[in-house]
Amino acid sequence: MKISTFSAFKSRNYRLYFTGQSVSLIGTWMQKTAVSWVIYSLTHSKFMLGVTLFATMFPSFLFSFIGGVVADRYSRYKLLLLTQIVSMVQALLLTALIFFKHYSVWEIIALSVLLGIINAFDVPARQSLVYEMVDDKKDLPNALALNSSMVNLSRLIGPAMAGLVIEKFGEDVCFGLNALSFLAVIVSLLLMKLPEYVPKPHTKNILGELREGLGYIKRTPEISFVLGMLALISLLVLPFTTLIPVYAKDIFHGTASTFGIIDSAIGLGAFSGAIFLASLKPGGNLRKILAVNTFIFGAGLVLFSHITYYPLALVFATIGAFGMMSQITISNTLIQTTVAPAMRGRVISFYAMAFFGMQPLGGLVIGSLSQHIGVENTVMGEGIIALLIGVLHLRFLQRKKVAVKALSPAEKGPVKVVIPV
Repeated sequence: MKISTFSAFKSRNYRLYFTGQSVSLIGTWMQKTAVSWVIYSLTHSKFMLGVTLFATMFPSFLFSFIGGVVADRYSRYKLLLLTQIVSMVQALLLTALIFFKHYSVWEIIALSVLLGIINAFDVPARQSLVYEMVDDKKDLPNALALNSSMVNLSRLIGPAMAGLVIEKFGEDVCFGLNALSFLAVIVSLLLMKLPEYVPKPHTKNILGELREGLGYIKRTPEISFVLGMLALISLLVLPFTTLIPVYAKDIFHGTASTFGIIDSAIGLGAFSGAIFLASLKPGGNLRKILAVNTFIFGAGLVLFSHITYYPLALVFATIGAFGMMSQITISNTLIQTTVAPAMRGRVISFYAMAFFGMQPLGGLVIGSLSQHIGVENTVMGEGIIALLIGVLHLRFLQRKKVAVKALSPAEKGPVKVVIPV
């Protein structure tokens, strides 16, 4: 039976969420682009770009454990509504700071830290709530892939809009538009009709529940391997994005619009990858697709790294981003379709830790390394690392195939129709 690319839209709550979040994420990407541009324009420091990424994402790493436990203990809907309101306040503070033009780099970084703390609670609540928004749970993989397409369509639109707005109206307008965009997702949440939340008794304290989640991951190799590979990619490869302002300004001798266009090319590739994943029929081998796309990601970065012809650089950036998308989307899908419901928030918090926690550390490493060996060599090295991680994926698939063949028919058990992991 063929499933539509947009089958998750049959659920009213998910349609509302998708619409509101699409508007909000465009504003988010506009703000991310404007912050990077402001920081690099003020400091001309590649290292400070890494510091900015660190300031935004490392707090998510520190507090995501607590965010996951909170998402499992309390109403995920109310938690998500609260994080969206506080995120809008953060955007308003940033707008005011830039508008009055009496600011330092460290004030911008302090507000980035605040956003990182908010995200530590937002991500586990938001990702876990998607499960509750989808009426037919068979549509969950499609919903997660559509989420990624939404993120990357906004990445395609947001940076390009940010570049134009910065040049025509200034950075403060970028931040102000982001603040307004949160109204869309807040309204969409208020219009939802979700089952009434039933509080659950808690026999353990927060630390005990956290240990329980960690033990569950250790006992589930299908999840622990995915988290480990995502952590490696996030630490050593994904921070290539922090160097894009350097390519725009110093290598291609461009402006804020150049930066926005490169970021949009990355968004186009990632959006295409997300739509490809959303269009997959049930029964596809997601782990094999993840391995292949890791090779595409690495090859794209290697080709992009030393190119000096701008149009061709955009092509290679798009190709690399197509492969990059799988790291996030398939990893999330494999986890969400494997994890026990009671552990969903906590396991997703470890997913957030692997994604948000490793990137800021990697941003510092990559920013510092690029000062010594050059931006082009650093990005090429990141591409080579991605290729090696692809090899690890293939080895895991081979070991799993051998293990399955070694089982007797009785050990394999009856044939069941499941979502392959």
